[in-house]
Amino acid sequence: MATRAQPWQLCWARSSGPVALATGGAASAEGPGRPGPLQDETLGVTSVPSQWRGVQGIRGDTKSCQTASIVTAEASTQTRKHADAEVQTEAPEPVRVQPVSRHDSPRLAAFLQRVEAMVIRELNKNWQSHAFDGFEVNWTEQQQTVTCLHTLSYPPAQGQGMHVTSVSWNTTGSVVACAYGRLDDGDWSTLKSFVCAWNLDRRGLSPRQPSAVVEVPSAVMCLAFHPTQPSHIAGGLYSGEVLVWDMSRPEDPLLWRTGLTDDTHRDPVSQVVWLPEPRHSHRFRVLSVATDGKVLLWQGAGAGQLRLTEGFALVVQQLPRNTKLKKAASHSSVPWQRKRPPSRGCPALCPCGPRPSSPSLPMAALSTLNLFLSAGTDGHIHLYSMLQAQPLTSLQLSHKYLFAVRWSPVRPLVFAAASGEGDVQLFDLHKSSQKPTVSVKQTQDESPVYCLEFNRQQTQLLAAGDAKGTVKVWQLSTEFTEQGPRETEDLDQLAAEVAT
Repeated sequence: MATRAQPWQLCWARSSGPVALATGGAASAEGPGRPGPLQDETLGVTSVPSQWRGVQGIRGDTKSCQTASIVTAEASTQTRKHADAEVQTEAPEPVRVQPVSRHDSPRLAAFLQRVEAMVIRELNKNWQSHAFDGFEVNWTEQQQTVTCLHTLSYPPAQGQGMHVTSVSWNTTGSVVACAYGRLDDGDWSTLKSFVCAWNLDRRGLSPRQPSAVVEVPSAVMCLAFHPTQPSHIAGGLYSGEVLVWDMSRPEDPLLWRTGLTDDTHRDPVSQVVWLPEPRHSHRFRVLSVATDGKVLLWQGAGAGQLRLTEGFALVVQQLPRNTKLKKAASHSSVPWQRKRPPSRGCPALCPCGPRPSSPSLPMAALSTLNLFLSAGTDGHIHLYSMLQAQPLTSLQLSHKYLFAVRWSPVRPLVFAAASGEGDVQLFDLHKSSQKPTVSVKQTQDESPVYCLEFNRQQTQLLAAGDAKGTVKVWQLSTEFTEQGPRETEDLDQLAAEVAT
């Protein structure tokens, strides 16, 4: 009868290797009817999934706890360190007192009493004297000659053969602008043009690259910067339009324009000027003058338009018979010296042409002016007084045209003229009333100089534009910028002398 092995016996046999089973401590021999020794067998893998993990996952809870808040505190301590040091200087020397000069006090007092009345009388005379009126001490370095500081140009305009027709300084005196157009013969009314500006105080100034450039659909004949707004500039076009730009807005510089209507100019605009309003001195209007005989006043309005506020007409038939006027070119120049601003009228006597198309415009009231200069196609400069029709004196400066003349802003006896022979001529009437004091060469090939303008802020600077498309900035010598005593009275006396 076979004996079933006990579980502990199977486990022991599997771990100890194949051995015979023992019963009662004796080995049993293998024989018929007895089972053989146990053998190792390889069975299939059976796995039983654990349900404990699933049950634990369902019953899982999330818990948190918070520790007590952390208490912080700051503390500081300060220690002190003391150090003592001693130095010994040399023994001081006694100060030597200068001996007091002996004087006779009674005699000194008697002298002061004797000259007191005379000294007071001379001081009163000096106090009432006007010998040094208008004289200002200039502590800047003396400039002995007239020199060229900058030569400015815009190559695209020069490539089209354009001329510099006008120059203007802004109210700060640091920016000079020029207009490009044509002043020679030919049909160039549809020629596009430019207005360029250079900031002379800017670091890295490029003479051939303006700080600002404005493209204009018609040739620009004249320019004028705003008296208080440094970036606003007005321009008159060959087409008769008047425009105002803001040079600080390169993308869209146009502020106002007049357009072309029955009331606007029909001829090229020869001059534009900013004038203060009568009741609001801080507000300005634009005055324009053209060869059609019109003098028009414009006010900036909404929607980018210049609105006509007043208009005048200069008509030959309405002028006094003893006033001999000749028809001048559109670029003639008539600046003046005055003691007070004009109450009404044009700041430059415009050339007189045929009767304008708008007869309703009244004749311009001529302002009360002292002396003014005129320059024209005859090559002469005429000095006029508003008190008489004939010129006080005439100077022939060129055998060709004279295109511009300007009074100095600081010296009443000094003016400059632009010559058709390529010269900029400077006059000092205190030295000579018949010939220029200094003549500088603007163009080497004697191309005409069309325009010039003094700098009212930096009075040593003078800008001039020419037919080569170039603007030259001249630094004047000290003799043209320092005003002497009684210059205004000397000019009145000179006018009186030549009038007699």
